[in-house]
Amino acid sequence: MNGARPDKKLARLQGARRVWAIAAINGAAQRLVRLHDMISDRYRQGDRVVYLGNYIGYGDAVLATIDELLDFRRRVLGRQRGFVCDVAFLRGAQEEMWQKLLQLQFAPNPGEVLQWTVRVGMEATVRAYGGDLRQGFAATRDGARTITRWTGALRGVMNATPGHTALFSALHHAAFTEEQGLLFVHAAIDPSRPLAAQGDAFWWGRDDILALSASFGGFRKVVRGIDREERGFVERDFAVSLDGGPSRLIAACFDPSGEVLELVEA
Repeated sequence: MNGARPDKKLARLQGARRVWAIAAINGAAQRLVRLHDMISDRYRQGDRVVYLGNYIGYGDAVLATIDELLDFRRRVLGRQRGFVCDVAFLRGAQEEMWQKLLQLQFAPNPGEVLQWTVRVGMEATVRAYGGDLRQGFAATRDGARTITRWTGALRGVMNATPGHTALFSALHHAAFTEEQGLLFVHAAIDPSRPLAAQGDAFWWGRDDILALSASFGGFRKVVRGIDREERGFVERDFAVSLDGGPSRLIAACFDPSGEVLELVEA
């Protein structure tokens, strides 16, 4: 990995014989349930699971989606020889925005930040955790103390929902298999930076991984879970893109060399 030091923001999928990568979910809980059932029927000893971000946002079943993620994780870890490292959750753009929203009181322009998060899908998540956006916008006009009360109420509901805070606190920026096989990211990478210095390029990077003309960081392939053009499953020499858009949820099973063994969708 270009000599990068181990980083807790990066998940190592140890001993993976195959890896199931699940694209952006966007609150589509029922599709996720069906997809999990298909993966469960195909799951083998040595398989690993990586979720590529955007669990919340847009969809109308945010809480049910997080609950389903937690339930499937328990099912995987409950199998014989199941370990915590068998399942990895990446931070998506929606989860990044949720964390920024929960710290809205520290923003120099809180009204603009709140408007931006709503414009790109946060309204459903705010509602799911008991928030009222009218009160939120009123708070941004009233000052940091009122904003803190509003964000504190959101955080309080999240903390009271079993497992949700723990999941949001354990999100990784990227995941990779051993021997520099596969690198899993949310949306993008900046090919000019090493892996450890990607920063917010994982969420907001402008470079299309499908345009990679050479291996990034020695990895055989880079796999992403969201495509701004929603082109579905697309495979190139050095990258794979998974994003079914609002109408379908896609998962792919990879072998350590990057070959796609199975493709399922719900």
